[in-house]
Amino acid sequence: MRRREFITLLGGAAAVWPLAARAQQSAMLVIGFLSARSPGSSVPVLAGFRQGLGEAGYVEGRNVKVEYRWAEGRYDQLPALAREFVRIPVDVIASFGGPVPAQAAKSATTTIPIVFTTGDDPVEAGLVASISRPGGNLTGVYFFSSSLGGKRLELLRLLAPDVAEVALLVNSASNSGQIQANELEEAVSCLRAENHSAECEH
Repeated sequence: MRRREFITLLGGAAAVWPLAARAQQSAMLVIGFLSARSPGSSVPVLAGFRQGLGEAGYVEGRNVKVEYRWAEGRYDQLPALAREFVRIPVDVIASFGGPVPAQAAKSATTTIPIVFTTGDDPVEAGLVASISRPGGNLTGVYFFSSSLGGKRLELLRLLAPDVAEVALLVNSASNSGQIQANELEEAVSCLRAENHSAECEH
């Protein structure tokens, strides 16, 4: 399944769980869309999200309202943005851009349902109790992308066996960047390659 299809699935999940159960409580359902990124870099995500809502019978502006909050790479803004959703309040929070926005939403509320997407292990990130039984008020889609770092490095070595150094760009503001760095460093040790990590802001 492609990433776009995953995002479409999330859009449907945000609409169906738990909005259908709350349909009798308000005339216009409200979704809080929380992203660590910017609108410009999230065009495919927005398209998939809206498609998922449409497939679940929800049309923005007609029977559902979406409140958008964009951190635009400023991770320190996410907790305040998440708290805005509690004050509004929204019926469900859809979190995008890795575990950090979901963590901010989780810290802001234990009652509003949160649907997230992440490429990092949501259990290790502290989002859910387990994959099969998330518990609490969070559920979501796990892309398994960070756990594939070692496999990517192995493939690189097969394609370019003479490579002696590997450079990794890490977003120091994101916990997921450190998780991915640790996993790649373990893979590098196994492959006996030298790993250099460099930090970038975005």
